[in-house]
Amino acid sequence: MTDVPQEDETSAGAVAGIGGPGPGEDPKASDEAIAFMSSIEPAGMLKCVFPDSLVTASECGRELGKFSVTVEFACRLQQPCILLHAQSQGVIDDAPCGTTVTAYLSTNLEVLEEDYREYVKLEGHGLEKRCHMVQHKGKLVINKVTTVGEEVTKESVSYPTSVLRGLVTEGSILLLMRLINLRKKVPEHMTFISFDQRLNMIQTTFSELGLKQLDVGGETVEVFGMERTVHSVEDSPTTWQCYFLDDGHLASRVQVGSPVTMRLLRLPSQPEQGFEKIPLVWEDDMQMHSQFLDRKDELKADHTSYLKQNPDIRALISDFLQFLLLRKPDDVFQFARDYFLPFASHRPPESTLKASSL
Repeated sequence: MTDVPQEDETSAGAVAGIGGPGPGEDPKASDEAIAFMSSIEPAGMLKCVFPDSLVTASECGRELGKFSVTVEFACRLQQPCILLHAQSQGVIDDAPCGTTVTAYLSTNLEVLEEDYREYVKLEGHGLEKRCHMVQHKGKLVINKVTTVGEEVTKESVSYPTSVLRGLVTEGSILLLMRLINLRKKVPEHMTFISFDQRLNMIQTTFSELGLKQLDVGGETVEVFGMERTVHSVEDSPTTWQCYFLDDGHLASRVQVGSPVTMRLLRLPSQPEQGFEKIPLVWEDDMQMHSQFLDRKDELKADHTSYLKQNPDIRALISDFLQFLLLRKPDDVFQFARDYFLPFASHRPPESTLKASSL
């Protein structure tokens, strides 16, 4: 996993009194929101483990990209959890852009670790935002790196987990909405806390849009809608509207005021089939990347140990390379065969080799 940086006075001072609803007050989640998260049962979570795949389109119907979500049970640091991976890729005004979220969540939607990446590739330069958060010693440590062209800005803050009851993030929100859809009702006063672009604590509210008819792949189906509003300390609120099928699949997703819509092209089959396989970007998967680094270090240590136990290997390879570079043969393979041929006399008899391989 990503190393946790040492906390400095600046990050510690960012905990209290930032982004609150009033001077000196931290924003808080409503009792209804906290109660909802506490009421999540394993049976309900089990119904939310499936993939989603939508197409991003313009107002005129032109396809601009894809949006996908996978949810599965996993294990992080020997702790059972939910692994959510969401990815959005597309092109807006001829500029490639995308967002990737990988989150490890508890069964009550508590964020154990999350990595968020957003990028836009403009002509001549690019913009990339990365935000990583992880629980460490009773705190949620957040590191953000913003890259604009060659300019890199780093920010680091931390919050005690005691002040983060009712926290939702980019990853947990996607799973939260699936759970709300199972009940077909958004409780009143559903106010959670989250973070804005400046890593300040803010409030996120949910409200019900009710049922409506929606065309999906030529079929008219009934969908349940909810609206999410992300408030901000300095900017205007941002509102998203999402509609879900009865089985929990996301049917449409749109940011209010945006000309771009994400929508489901065809109804999922039962059992789950027909979704296009999502290319595996293992570098963006924290668990796979961690396993890769662990295995890499393990092999490196094993190889180093073997070379120390057999110092003749380095001398043999060094002599061969020196002789090769002096002669510079056209046929390297034939040269290597002739060079190592005398060593064949040190091999055990052929009958012994055959017996040992059986």
